Amino acid sequence: MSRAEAQRRGDAIRAFRAELVELEREGVLALSEGQRAAVDAHHEGLLSRLAAEFDIDRDSRASRLSLGMKIASFLGALALAAGVFFLFYQFWGFFDETAQVAILAIASLGSFAFTLWLRGRDASGYFTKLAAMIAFACFVLNLVMLGQIFNVTPSDRALLAWAALALLLAYACELRLLLAAGLLCLVAFSSARAGSWGGLYWLHFGERPENFLPAAIAMFVLPQWLSQERRAGFAATWRIVGMLAFFLPVLVLSHWGSASYLAIAPAVVEGLYQVLGFAASAAAIWLGARRDWAHVVNTGVAFFVLFLYTKFFDWWWELLPKYLFFLLIGAISVAILAVLRRLRSGRREPAGDRAGAPGGDAR
Repeated sequence: MSRAEAQRRGDAIRAFRAELVELEREGVLALSEGQRAAVDAHHEGLLSRLAAEFDIDRDSRASRLSLGMKIASFLGALALAAGVFFLFYQFWGFFDETAQVAILAIASLGSFAFTLWLRGRDASGYFTKLAAMIAFACFVLNLVMLGQIFNVTPSDRALLAWAALALLLAYACELRLLLAAGLLCLVAFSSARAGSWGGLYWLHFGERPENFLPAAIAMFVLPQWLSQERRAGFAATWRIVGMLAFFLPVLVLSHWGSASYLAIAPAVVEGLYQVLGFAASAAAIWLGARRDWAHVVNTGVAFFVLFLYTKFFDWWWELLPKYLFFLLIGAISVAILAVLRRLRSGRREPAGDRAGAPGGDAR
């Protein structure tokens, strides 16, 4: 059992207790004293075991505190990584070349070893995540500064090395922030490599947005075959990064047709990608609603609205008075809300979900 699965079991026990109170108050169900004592004893023993082994939240107060700890952990990880980065640059000039290489090697290997050591002793995982972020920052600095010391030509292979370490730490420490960082490095590497095959210098990979699309589609589809059930939110992170890597280039190409590989007029390319953006975001909303993937629905809605508003701006900003333009945008927003509300009302919960299917990646 993973920590996410243990937390889901604890949440199910809390929901069962709350519903049981309501059923008894409404006169639908009444357990005997013996049955209630047996159920309470079983749940208390199970919660104590899960709390000792996985440090789960046993009640709503603990859940609220955990949310605060997650926010503090996220901000602390970013701050510590930035602190390490600027610490190196602040004192870097005081060391000779040999000392610089030694410091870089010790920082990378030491932070990585400390993260692995801490992982087995930190049941909550919050401090492990901080250490993992520092280890990743040290490794990124390591490659960048070693390249500068030995005057090595920058290469896109560094992205692949960063992605490998980020994914290793993400799966070892269950850290979605590093998972997203690793996936973004992979997207950048695939785009840079495809651009270099087409004659571009790899640092100019952003000039051909279509190079992002194959990796983006692969990241959205892969969680269907690579099970992520033991790590809450990992499949959702794969899909969200894939959707961002797909929709952002399509949005750029819908306004910058000359960056496309298609050998047709830029205006026609822009029109094609505008149609693709609307169709793909609508398909994402449909698929997310059908599979109960709230993250896919939300991302699809966000990009559908973004594509819609950018087109409205192109069509009407110069033609309409400003008040009429914004009133029209507001009216269309209300219409979109009405459609989504109707879609939500018409949705029926699958039987598997009513039976308590895992929800970590579904949300």
